[in-house]
Amino acid sequence: MTVDLGLPDSPPPVLADRRKTRQLHVGPVGVGSDYPVSVQSMTTTQTADVNATLQQIAELTAAGCDIVRVACPTSDDADALPAIARKSQIPVIADIHFQPRYVFAAIEAGCAAVRVNPGNIKKFDDRVGEIAKAAKDHGTPIRIGVNAGSLDKRLLAKHGKATPEALAESALWEAGLFAEHDFHDVKISVKHHDPVTMIRAYELLAEQCDYPLHLGVTEAGPAFQGTIKSAVAFGALLRQGIGDTIRVSLSAPPVEEVKVGAQILQSLNLRPRKLEIVSCPSCGRAQVDVYKLADEVTAGLEGMEIPLRVAVMGCVVNGPGEAREADLGVASGNGKGQIFVKGEVIKTVPEAQIVETLIEEAMRIAEESGMDAGEGSPTVTVS
Repeated sequence: MTVDLGLPDSPPPVLADRRKTRQLHVGPVGVGSDYPVSVQSMTTTQTADVNATLQQIAELTAAGCDIVRVACPTSDDADALPAIARKSQIPVIADIHFQPRYVFAAIEAGCAAVRVNPGNIKKFDDRVGEIAKAAKDHGTPIRIGVNAGSLDKRLLAKHGKATPEALAESALWEAGLFAEHDFHDVKISVKHHDPVTMIRAYELLAEQCDYPLHLGVTEAGPAFQGTIKSAVAFGALLRQGIGDTIRVSLSAPPVEEVKVGAQILQSLNLRPRKLEIVSCPSCGRAQVDVYKLADEVTAGLEGMEIPLRVAVMGCVVNGPGEAREADLGVASGNGKGQIFVKGEVIKTVPEAQIVETLIEEAMRIAEESGMDAGEGSPTVTVS
């Protein structure tokens, strides 16, 4: 049986048109309104440990990361940048604080871009001309990354604290200094731990410049809290077409950041959807352990990336309808499950065989569709 995966003939609808920006390239990855919103993360290894850093970059790449940032606080880290930039599968951004000499080292190393934090780099304003020349000579974009926790003292004195206005003013001031040297390959971020402050800061930036913007809620917290904060903030901004790259900052392994970021973009139709598992929240009507069933199906399908919607439903109220709407699904009850493929019941199996049957059918659909299942992780949306 040939299975129609229901891929749209035209791009799926989005909530808003992208804000028009300048365009730049971070290595082969285009950044700006002409290109898809990209997902970033940052390694947690010691950058000087080249093998460990490259291993983590490989894991991030497999999870769907488009651009990776590496810290460069020491000369040993700077010395490792050429090898990392050369061998990484995705573009590498060097993250520089305090020491301007590492900016030049990163540019010379062939990093795809350099992130600078003007608030904590010594006499940064005096070095902008040199940085602009080096970056222009090598075709290296610069990300101006303003953080609430390291805002320029002059702005803190003026505004009293890291207000949205202070964050935006800092970023625009530094971007203006680069523009004075005819350097415009600039991306801006203005991060804050509070989503409301962060959202307003980016709105102010979007009103006053056309530079690409990198979204982030800094120090967002542990996985659950950080996911909620990031999803709320990114959703509010992307709803307005604001945002060209994103990073979900979690107190969790960086691969988890990538998974969350990719899922946020998929949920907004800003990244092609992959495997989606629709499962009911359960209630007193459920006649099976829906949580366990959904977890087992998710684990069993881990690694599939084809655009396949799998419904795992626990009762006969919404179950049959939801299952029929999916590419593949099960409506469970009375110790058995009806297996659906594109709205048709293909078999009824005992409850103990539901997970095995769904996995077998998903693999068969992938094979018959001629699409590569790929390497990655499924995402779970709770209906």
